[in-house]
Amino acid sequence: MLSPAAAQQVTAPSYWDPNERIGVPDLSARGRILFVTTADFPPFNFLDQQNRLAGFHVELVRAICEELKVLDRCQIQLLPWEELEAAIADGKADAIVAGVAITAEAREKYDFTRPFLKLPARFARNEAVAIDGDDAAALAGHRVGVIAGTAHEAMLRAFFPEVQPVIFDKQEWMYDGLKKGDVDAVFADGVQLSFWLGSQDADGCCAFFDGPYLSRSYLGEGLAIAVNPKDPELVQALDHALLAMTRNGRMTEIYRRAFPYGLY
Repeated sequence: MLSPAAAQQVTAPSYWDPNERIGVPDLSARGRILFVTTADFPPFNFLDQQNRLAGFHVELVRAICEELKVLDRCQIQLLPWEELEAAIADGKADAIVAGVAITAEAREKYDFTRPFLKLPARFARNEAVAIDGDDAAALAGHRVGVIAGTAHEAMLRAFFPEVQPVIFDKQEWMYDGLKKGDVDAVFADGVQLSFWLGSQDADGCCAFFDGPYLSRSYLGEGLAIAVNPKDPELVQALDHALLAMTRNGRMTEIYRRAFPYGLY
């Protein structure tokens, strides 16, 4: 498990130009600002043990509303995934914070804020295995586990042709293979790896190795808030808040609670 001291070193990544400035629109005339989300995407949005909506996205919305001084007018409503699009199209909600992929098709339905979190691919290594080096080049010739048919398999083959891919059908089988030493490393989603590495199941066997790795073509543009396309003012306001929170440390506070082991 990650020590408290090490947890304090985890900081949120920043994707902003250090010289960038985004003005904040006047939101004083607005009534309710309604965000909709789901409860099936932990650690981003889920129901906690008290059956309350929780997670990274929920904390993010609250912090944004505090930054914009509209917390008293902000609401977060839980909906099934299949009802989110209609909530925006019918004007019943203002924004979706639930991991809507930023695609050409989605851009026809929504405007998006700037990405607030890009989800990296990562290697994790078995620390009992000798690897001669501290970057991905040192994995040449090593057996590296990856899940069949995923973007991570395609990315591993394209970016790291010198490794020996070992294909697994299930994530738990891959993790078990890494822990037992059947493979020397794995290549997978950084979020899921982060939680496994810090879990009792991993038992301190393994650690992140090199990276992180980002690829728009394989992994997408990251997470952003999807907004009613008729509301560019709200997009600008949300971007202003995201930038301010990145600079004042609030984003790191939220990130650290959601990802105590870090992703980067």
